[in-house]
Amino acid sequence: MRNRLLFITFAATTFATTITLANNAFAQGCVAAHSNQRPMDQLIKSDGGGAWNGFSMHNLTVDIGYRVFNSNKYFIGDEEIARPTAVENHQNIFDVGVEYRVSPRWSVIADIPVYDGTRNQIYPPSGIFQVSGIGDMTIGAQAWIFRPPTENGGNVAVSLSLKIPTGIENATGSALYKGQIVKATADPSMQPGDGGWGFVIASQGYKTLWRGADAYAQGQYLFNPLNTNGVASFRSQPGQSVISVTDQYLFRTGIAQALPRVRSLAFSLGVRAEGVPVRDLIGDSDGFRRPGAIISLDPGVMFNFRRTVLTVNGPWALYRNRPPSVPELENNTKNGDAFFADYTVIASISHQF
Repeated sequence: MRNRLLFITFAATTFATTITLANNAFAQGCVAAHSNQRPMDQLIKSDGGGAWNGFSMHNLTVDIGYRVFNSNKYFIGDEEIARPTAVENHQNIFDVGVEYRVSPRWSVIADIPVYDGTRNQIYPPSGIFQVSGIGDMTIGAQAWIFRPPTENGGNVAVSLSLKIPTGIENATGSALYKGQIVKATADPSMQPGDGGWGFVIASQGYKTLWRGADAYAQGQYLFNPLNTNGVASFRSQPGQSVISVTDQYLFRTGIAQALPRVRSLAFSLGVRAEGVPVRDLIGDSDGFRRPGAIISLDPGVMFNFRRTVLTVNGPWALYRNRPPSVPELENNTKNGDAFFADYTVIASISHQF
């Protein structure tokens, strides 16, 4: 009965997350979505995956993640359009994650993102923008539905975090605008923060399929109730003069397989979707935003050495879409555009103290 309940809970969590993403329009244009990917160390333990290796009151895990991409493919809607010149949007995103287990089921979690990016903007205000800084931090709690370790090799966790507007949302750079050099606002995809308070609901789960193999699912949604942050966008289109504060989402699912006789090494293959919706779930969605989505094939490798787990993923884009934003729909203006990356490299190192 317990095994059946776990399977139903895992399947329901995966299904609900998928439906949430499907009903909120496809998102992510010029990579304005900065959702972090929390590590899933449960997929590669020394006992073959899925089990928990004990508890102590000093059970602190620190994860350092890194994400790099270069957005240079031009899209209107889901159609790629060849251009002789392109915006080069190169970003390095670091993330320091902390998890402290106060009991076998409950943990306190926190994430501190750090951004560094360069963008050569070819349309007004044109110029090379370089932005670095700490992003919006999150702090919250996570709970496993079943007390680890489970006898059937699987579990589902849910978490709730507060997003704190610690990152700057109005970074500027020197640019050419209407024949003059001005201090112009950097593109929203370059801003470390968005200026609004929000909250993140997330879930992750795994279920042993056969020896050394686990199915996994991971999803999170950032709710940003604030409509706009009042920062000038330097856009002349109707309703887009200030920057919108957007929701964001991330979802991934797949299978991880440990190598026979090499339990410290495992490979994973799945799909990944992330982006910014056209309309937020809470509050209005006015102002300038680039809604869009990337759906990617998500191969990865995980290596475990004692209490340290190294993970590398290389999502490769299968589908990209930049739908019209709310101001574009309301004013019947032409569909906006966006630049997307072909692939992303995501690496993390996680250590349990």
